[in-house]
Amino acid sequence: MAEPTLQEIFGSNASQTSTTITITKADLTGLTASSSNSGESLLVAILLQAKVNLTQTNFDSNIDQSIYIATGFSSFTNRGTDQTQYRTDQLTVTLAKIDNQATFDPDDY
Repeated sequence: MAEPTLQEIFGSNASQTSTTITITKADLTGLTASSSNSGESLLVAILLQAKVNLTQTNFDSNIDQSIYIATGFSSFTNRGTDQTQYRTDQLTVTLAKIDNQATFDPDDY
């Protein structure tokens, strides 16, 4: 099988050049697109979109896929001086490569 495509990971309108990546906000899962989306909301939307095809099932059946994203456990934590309760949700990103060095290098995936 082949490595997942840019469009499979980032949405049907995703494209790239040698210097830029273009991801259309309308392609991102759950995002209400605006000119003022926060960096965090964009990151979460990108991860949720990538999670659609970067599943462990696809990883297990496709030797060319190097990453999978899974939903972790939700829990609660108290934050701030007034100890306001926050829900915490996890997305686990797993990176797999042949073991030849102990560093994260984006070019390996």
